[in-house]
Amino acid sequence: METGRKIKVHAPATVANMVCGFDILGFAVKEPYDEMWMRLTEQPGITIINKDNYQLPVEPEKNVAGAALLAMLEELTTPVGFELTIHKHIKPGSGVGSSAASSAGAVVAANALLNGVFSKEDLVRFAMNGEKLASGVKHADNIAPCIYGGVTLIRSIHPLDIVSLTAPPLYVTIVHPQIEVRTADARSILKKQVYLKDAIRQWGNIAGLITGLLQSDYELIGRSLEDVLIEPVRSILIPGFNTVKVKSKEAGALGGGISGSGPSIFMLSKDEKTAITVEQEMKRVYEQLGLEHHTYVTTIHSTGVDIVEE
Repeated sequence: METGRKIKVHAPATVANMVCGFDILGFAVKEPYDEMWMRLTEQPGITIINKDNYQLPVEPEKNVAGAALLAMLEELTTPVGFELTIHKHIKPGSGVGSSAASSAGAVVAANALLNGVFSKEDLVRFAMNGEKLASGVKHADNIAPCIYGGVTLIRSIHPLDIVSLTAPPLYVTIVHPQIEVRTADARSILKKQVYLKDAIRQWGNIAGLITGLLQSDYELIGRSLEDVLIEPVRSILIPGFNTVKVKSKEAGALGGGISGSGPSIFMLSKDEKTAITVEQEMKRVYEQLGLEHHTYVTTIHSTGVDIVEE
């Protein structure tokens, strides 16, 4: 390892759950992404520098990227020092994997500087410590696609079992109403028990969605983008949610729903023209509500965290 060696990465936003796949499905998108720089230092330990205005903690044990790196350091036999500079473009609390981008970007950058001693599965395991700090739960539906890229299925957490899924070309429209929904709060309102009939319907949708992705069956994808367990509860936290969903589907979207724990909403479309029309409908809803918002029209990002400079 060469002290002073530097690396820069782009850590992408992610959409977790994919409507019916709570905590087990997610995908990475090309935009937005966080910029992160990392340098090996002579002094062991972790130094974090923020280059944005979110005033996130710089103490490693209080920062999601730091928590992920601390987990990595525990499995290294040689003392190592990292200086991590973060410029977040993914707003914390936006529902598009802000904490996952920081956690995943940090461990991918560190692993590159360590000459790739850890596997992708190891990196997911480390980065999940950042998610636990952020939400109280070690979940990987944002972390896995951020590191693996594309669409991922988390078949199991204990033991960790991640499956990369193929998918047809899909355009993604995202609207982020400028309110914050904390992941921990969004999890706390969920029902602890569900009816068997609802569980069966949810299982059918998950199986249908995965089959639709693997077979490039857009109609099946659209029919399967239904959530009868989580969305009915969480949607009350997001102003205009139902209107956005109805107007987006009328504009030609295959379907969509809450991105992660919200407040962002995503919609999938077969082509860019439809995705742009969906964006216009989303903007119209929030303009009428008088609520500030940001929108993105992007695509699924196949590579996950990108190393852009060494």
